[in-house]
Amino acid sequence: MTETTRELSAAAGELIGRVDGPVYTPGADGYDKERIGFQRLAPHRPEVVVGARGEQDVRAAVEFAAAHGTRVAVQARGHGLGAPLEGGVLISTGRMTGVRVAPHERTAWVEAGASWQQVIEAAAPHGLAPLSGSAPGVGAVPYTLGGGVGLLARRHGFAADHVRRIDLVTADGRLRRVTAQSDPELFWALRGGGGNFGAVTGMEVGLVPVARIYGGGLYFDTAQVPDVLEAWRRWTQTVPEETTSAVAMLPFPDVPQVPEPLRGRHAAQIQICHLGPAEEGERLVEPLRALGPLLRDTLRELPYTESGTVFDEPDRPHAYRSQNRLLADLDPGALATLTRSAGPLVPVMCVVGLRHLGGALARPPQPANAVGHREAAYALVVLSPVEPGEEETVRAVHRDVLAPFEDQALGRSLNFSFGPLDHDQVRSAFTPAGHRRLAALKARCDPGGLFHCGHPIPPLAEED
Repeated sequence: MTETTRELSAAAGELIGRVDGPVYTPGADGYDKERIGFQRLAPHRPEVVVGARGEQDVRAAVEFAAAHGTRVAVQARGHGLGAPLEGGVLISTGRMTGVRVAPHERTAWVEAGASWQQVIEAAAPHGLAPLSGSAPGVGAVPYTLGGGVGLLARRHGFAADHVRRIDLVTADGRLRRVTAQSDPELFWALRGGGGNFGAVTGMEVGLVPVARIYGGGLYFDTAQVPDVLEAWRRWTQTVPEETTSAVAMLPFPDVPQVPEPLRGRHAAQIQICHLGPAEEGERLVEPLRALGPLLRDTLRELPYTESGTVFDEPDRPHAYRSQNRLLADLDPGALATLTRSAGPLVPVMCVVGLRHLGGALARPPQPANAVGHREAAYALVVLSPVEPGEEETVRAVHRDVLAPFEDQALGRSLNFSFGPLDHDQVRSAFTPAGHRRLAALKARCDPGGLFHCGHPIPPLAEED
């Protein structure tokens, strides 16, 4: 432990009388539980953790970090952890889970640590739904700061498009209520620019009138239906904006915990959410059901409160890494390589995700925001669980998976980037003009680099 670390840990006692939530230092009971989120690979290692209970705790933690010349990071649930914080102050917002719905205004106020499931359940009694993601256990605020592509995306756009107000503590210790009228430049940047500009304490989001959806999954064995990805690609070119879909391709282990039809199979799971009557959805999926033998069919009409069953993603914390590309189109030749490059014979498990974009995602909101590459037609994500010593192997496999798609790549999504990115990789999430604007604002709002973000906005280069 360095002298600086000892001094900061000792100074943490200053916070105890200033905050309502707990304060932890390394070695204390509760320290590890507070700092380690859903992502278990290379978690934050702060010198001080503040378990914030409200916006005043957040403000006190930011002021403490600034006074001691150290960095500060914010973690809600820790799903999308990029570069971890080493030393400094971590603000854990997991206790800030309040959600207030205003049904007549069709809005919800969401505190910094609330999950999408909590927002969904608060909105449902009013026949409303948020622009939530495929995994409703994810934190609503960090998901939205990165853009947010969810189940209703092709009809209603990015989650960031529906933000009305964001409250945050900036590097000067001020608690700001940011709207399109109060600070249009910061409001533009916060919606899609990630958590680079302050510690968000809450946001007001618009809700949409959705109570029920037609959704679920169709599971195929890729050995029995080898052209399933290409068939899905062709199908996506025929569907209305009311239909948002994706494909996950992965090997299922032959263990009792896996449903019997999937055990030991390399499966493609077509995931569908349709905003419309069940009979309309049934007609839309007929070409997919006709592709070949089905291992499993979970499509049905369901309440939006059960939307997490559509993608049916695992909710057990684990260690993982991912890479992604936003694509102008899906080349059939490149698509045909995926079963080999990410199949059961590769040295690490690969989960490949393809998402159909377009529709409302391609239309800029009013007012505009920082979300980049709206013209992308598809997103390709490759994710692998990582065991000790496997990181370099995982990186190499991911490079091989993505290589055939580089000609169609427009950039990447920060929300689907689980692991550290270099400056060029972060820049690729935005247009050159968008990055210049974000970098200039970061330099004005946080000139000392107080805030540590998982995917920090790179500074302007000389050529910029």
